[in-house]
Amino acid sequence: MTNYPKIGIRPIIDGRRRGVRESLEDQTMGMAERVKALYESELKYPDGTPVQVVIADSTIGRVPEAQAAAEKFRRENVGLTLSVTPCWCYGSETIDLDRNMPHAIWGFNGSERPGAVYLAAALAGHAQLGIPAFGIYGEEVQDADDDTIPDDVRQRLLDYATAGLAVAQMKGKSYLSIGGVSMGIAGCVVKEEFWTPYLGMRNEYVDMVEIERRIKLEIYDKDEYEVAYKWVRENLKQGEDFNEPQFQKTAEDHEEWWPYVTKMVLIGRDLMEGNPKLAEMGFEEEALGHGALISGFQGQRQWTDYLPNGDLMETLLNTTFDWNGKRQPSLMATENDNLNGASMVFNHLLTNRPQIFSDVRTYWSADAIERVTGHRPEGLAAGGVIDLRNSGATTLDGTFAAKDADGNPTMKPWWEVTESDINAMIAESTFHPANGGYFRGGGFSTHFRSAGEVPVTMTRINWVDGLGPVIQIAEGHTVELPDEVAKTIELRTDPGWPTTWFVPTITGEGAFTSVYDVMNSWGSNHGAISYGHIGHQLITLASMLRIPVNMHNVSKERIFRPKSWMGFGTSDLEGADYRACATYGPLYG
Repeated sequence: MTNYPKIGIRPIIDGRRRGVRESLEDQTMGMAERVKALYESELKYPDGTPVQVVIADSTIGRVPEAQAAAEKFRRENVGLTLSVTPCWCYGSETIDLDRNMPHAIWGFNGSERPGAVYLAAALAGHAQLGIPAFGIYGEEVQDADDDTIPDDVRQRLLDYATAGLAVAQMKGKSYLSIGGVSMGIAGCVVKEEFWTPYLGMRNEYVDMVEIERRIKLEIYDKDEYEVAYKWVRENLKQGEDFNEPQFQKTAEDHEEWWPYVTKMVLIGRDLMEGNPKLAEMGFEEEALGHGALISGFQGQRQWTDYLPNGDLMETLLNTTFDWNGKRQPSLMATENDNLNGASMVFNHLLTNRPQIFSDVRTYWSADAIERVTGHRPEGLAAGGVIDLRNSGATTLDGTFAAKDADGNPTMKPWWEVTESDINAMIAESTFHPANGGYFRGGGFSTHFRSAGEVPVTMTRINWVDGLGPVIQIAEGHTVELPDEVAKTIELRTDPGWPTTWFVPTITGEGAFTSVYDVMNSWGSNHGAISYGHIGHQLITLASMLRIPVNMHNVSKERIFRPKSWMGFGTSDLEGADYRACATYGPLYG
C-alpha cells in the first residue's frame, strides 16, 4: 500500500486550568473529530482509498503540547495541518511552525467563547513569522452546542485539504524526462529551479533509446505483452489512412507497427513506476523504475523520424483503463513539455481524474466558421471556439463518453469507471496511421471528438525569466459542432488527431473580455484540461506553492488564499498575489 501523506488535525484550547480548559475539552476535540469524519468520507487518494487523518493525542494549550503534536505528525507522515478551536487560546504558543507544509485554522464563530479572536491572533502570528496560513471562519454565528459544520466552512475545509494533499503528494516524487527538447519548445526544457524549489520534486532523465533497447532485448513482461497485444487488436479500431499517397504505408507496415507501439506502452509504464516482473527476469535495475509521478516523451523529431511514434503509449497511459481493466492513469506529457506536465499533475491531484493534454491550436470566430463551413454557431459557441487538438495523442477519457448518474457526459476517477464507460470510450475512438509528413517512422494517432456541454478547466504553468513560474487558468465548457462542420475544420489540420472544442467563460474583463482574448493571452502552445470547474482549487494550490496566477476567470467569492495575502493589498488581488509569492518565495526554496 502506498504511504500517502496524511492530514494532521490540531485541537487548540485555552490553556487556563481550574475549570476553563476542562469545560472546553469535549467541544474542542469534537470539532477535530467532525472534521476528521468529513475528510475521511469526502476525500480520496489517487488509488481510491479514503484519506487518512491523524488527530493530536491531546488538545493543545501550551508549547509542550504543540511540540508533542509536531513529533507525532512527523512519525505519521503528515503533509498538512488544520488547527481547530472554539475559544481563545495562546496564539504563538500553539501554532505549527513547520515552514514546508500548508497550514490552516478554523476558528468557530460563536459568541460564548471567542474562537474568532484566537483565529485572528494566530493568523497574525503566522504572518509575523513568515509562515502563511489559511483562515476559516463561518459567516453566521453558531451556538456553543451546535455540532454542525456550516456549508461555507465545509467548502473551505475541503478546498484547503484538497489543495494541501496535492502539495504533499508531489513532494519527493520525480518527473521522468524521456528524451530532451522537442522541436525547440521552451516548455520541454526541464528546469530544476522549478521542480525542486516549488514542487519538492526531482528530475530523472532517460534517453529515448532506452525504449528501443528494451524492445530489442525484450526487457518487458512478455506474458503481459501477449495479453496487451491481443486486447489492443481486438478493441482498438484502426481508422482511415488520411495521408497523401506519397506518405501512405502498406498494410504490412501497419501490422509491424502494432506490436511495436504496444510494447512502448508497457515500457513507458515500467520506466515510470517499475515492474517487479523484470527483476524475476534478471533485470533488477530496470525493475526499480524512476519513482515518477509523471513523465514526458520527446518523440519529435529524432524518434518519430525513424521509429513508430509514441501516440498509443501516451494515449493509453493517460487513460483510466487498458488490458488489465480500469486502473489509475500514469500521466505522460506529449513532446516532453514538462511545464504542461506539471499542470496535468496539479489538475490530476485535485480531481483524481485523467487529464487531456492538448495543443491550444486555433481560435475560430463565428464569422470564420461560417465563412469556411456555411454554418454559424450558436449558444455557447456564438462567440467563437478554441480548437484544442493535440498532435496525435490524449486520454480516451477525453471523449467524455462515460456517463454520470444522470446520463451526462463526464470524466470519472478510475475507480468509478464502469465496463459500459470503457466500451463507450473505445467506441468513440479510432486509431489512424500517423501523419507521414510529421511522423516519418509511422505509428498510430488517436482520434475522437469530445462531447459538448461538459464543464472543464484549462490550465498552464509558464516560466518567465526574472519572475519564475506563473499559472493561467480558464474555466469553461466543451461544445460540439455539426458533423460536416467539424469534418471541414478537422481536414484543415489533421482529421486523425483528437479534437476538443473549448469555450472559456467570458467575464468581459482583461484576458477574458472575449474568447479571442483568452486565446491571444495564453502563454504557450499547450494546455492541460481537466473535468469540472476547479479554478478556485488551482488558485489555492498555487498560493501554497507561491506561484502567482497571471490570468483566471474565477469569481472573487470562490478565491481562497492564505490570510497574510491580504497584507499585500485587498483591492488589487492579482497584484497582491504577485507580491506575496515574491516575498515568501518557493515553498521548498
